[in-house]
Amino acid sequence: MSYPEINFIFLNEEEMIKAGVKNMPACIDTMEDVIKCLNAGDYVMGGENHNSHGSQVSFPTESPFPNMPLDEGDDRRFMAMPAYIGGPFDMAGMKWYGSNSNNRKKGLPRSILTVMLNDKDTGAPLALMSANILSAMRTGAIPGVGARYLAKKDAKVCGICGPGVMGKTSLEAILTSCPNIEEIKVKGRGQASLQAFVEYAKEKYPEIKSIHAVDSIEELVRDTDVISFTNSGNTDPSTYPFVKLEWVKKGALIIGLSCFDMDTEEMAKCKLVVDNTALYEAWAEEFPYPSFGMNNIIGSKFTDMIHDGYISKEHMVDLGDIMNGKKEVRDFSDQVVIFSVGGMPVEDVAWGKYCYENAKKLGLGTTLKLWDKPDMA
Repeated sequence: MSYPEINFIFLNEEEMIKAGVKNMPACIDTMEDVIKCLNAGDYVMGGENHNSHGSQVSFPTESPFPNMPLDEGDDRRFMAMPAYIGGPFDMAGMKWYGSNSNNRKKGLPRSILTVMLNDKDTGAPLALMSANILSAMRTGAIPGVGARYLAKKDAKVCGICGPGVMGKTSLEAILTSCPNIEEIKVKGRGQASLQAFVEYAKEKYPEIKSIHAVDSIEELVRDTDVISFTNSGNTDPSTYPFVKLEWVKKGALIIGLSCFDMDTEEMAKCKLVVDNTALYEAWAEEFPYPSFGMNNIIGSKFTDMIHDGYISKEHMVDLGDIMNGKKEVRDFSDQVVIFSVGGMPVEDVAWGKYCYENAKKLGLGTTLKLWDKPDMA
């Protein structure tokens, strides 16, 4: 980039696909490097604690102002998610998050996302990119990293709770990391979405011997090696899918991308792993105890359990410590592992950097000019 002139590129969704945003094996490798940076502390996110998920504007359910947006569903918000990540990325950026559950009535996804990458020193924009696929891929890829390190090597059965976009990307990542999978189960709330998921999976993964829907959480979990919860949820834990430990196969891996719940004492018997310990400590500050429910990610139940004395702080293990050999995957061979996935803007910046570099090599994107020379410098 030349100064004081500043140009940057815009990448639409089609160009992002050409730049490799859907390359799941590369995304898993990239997210593994992200986890290493997080574990080393080579990153900064928002807030005074440098670990905030983002700054969110939530709307009221009613207002005296006629033009004020109202919360019409489970998820209506605007959110800014800034981050810097070092290591092989050395990049700053921001994910912009707009969400409304009623978007589907207009033929739109619930969330409409963009990512801006910025020069870490000047703050100058480098790229503005369509980010719905980017976000979905990096979210799915973290379970792929978890499965790579936490799943049994002979895992043969995968269960997905929630047949939406996250279900599809986490399934792809799990299959990438667990090549011996030969059966896929899926649980959802609507027959149409379940059937669509089964048909999608059969077409995409013809090598899988059995792909079928199940009617209950118990059926999903029993005899299943890797289970991924990708269902939608709210702030009421009583509505979350509930798992009994007696249903869970010995040594199984449960991945919490979204909400589910277990009995506290039963959960304390499991290996509890998180993608970034500091993120959950920050959430515990932002969502006063009890955090779980206000934040529906299962790792917030881990911090509540620490607060209540069910487990020690050391019982909640950072995936990076397992990757670096500082902690064991299991305390005993048949221990069930629960892996909490929080999602962080450092992941968006890292995967955005990968796509940005590919786009430059391929000559993709529309060049936009910020200025030739700043008028008020």
